[in-house]
Amino acid sequence: MDFSGEHNEVIVGSCCAGSVRYYALLLASGNVWVDDGEQKLPLRHSHHRYRILGPNGIQTLTVPLVSSTNAMSVSMRDVEISNHGKWRHLHWGALYSSYGKTPYFDYIAPDLERLIVKGDQRFLLDFNMELDALIVEFADLAIHTHLLGVNKPLNAKDFRGRIAGKRPDNLPIANVQYSQLWADRYGFTPDLSILDLVMNCGRESVFTLMEMTREKGE
Repeated sequence: MDFSGEHNEVIVGSCCAGSVRYYALLLASGNVWVDDGEQKLPLRHSHHRYRILGPNGIQTLTVPLVSSTNAMSVSMRDVEISNHGKWRHLHWGALYSSYGKTPYFDYIAPDLERLIVKGDQRFLLDFNMELDALIVEFADLAIHTHLLGVNKPLNAKDFRGRIAGKRPDNLPIANVQYSQLWADRYGFTPDLSILDLVMNCGRESVFTLMEMTREKGE
């Protein structure tokens, strides 16, 4: 797969704080179309889950969904977030425990807390898009995201179901190591949420993401 060249376009599924690999693909492409009509959501893994690394190892955080809207026939744009339980506070507590001592946590924390803890998003797509916009702005990533709607871009490469799924992908995206707070305890842990990268590296995250799709020998 060739990630080189300018003005590439890709179509992807909506991800919740998508993986570092997912964002490496987005950055290499630049123009991203998120399929808001995507169905068969139970076959996906990361539309409402993301993995972080903390003092007790890898933890998967899940945004609870209204069960009736998580059926295979329901489009992504119609999937609703369940307000049952205190998931927003649980997510924030886990993020604070995992990244409170990272170099860039204090810089992103106010906006991230406002979005997660104080947010009132009804639909998962809105939550995912707002979180993506915050990450892109904070890390100053040259990623321009649009909703797909009904008009598919003519030259866009389709990565729906090929990345950020339950199974590892076989795309030529390297797992480049970067500084992680808990590396002394667990070693380098790849394929975590993009939040892990930006908490540890801030705006230098872009160099890691670029290296991940750079062809060997360049």
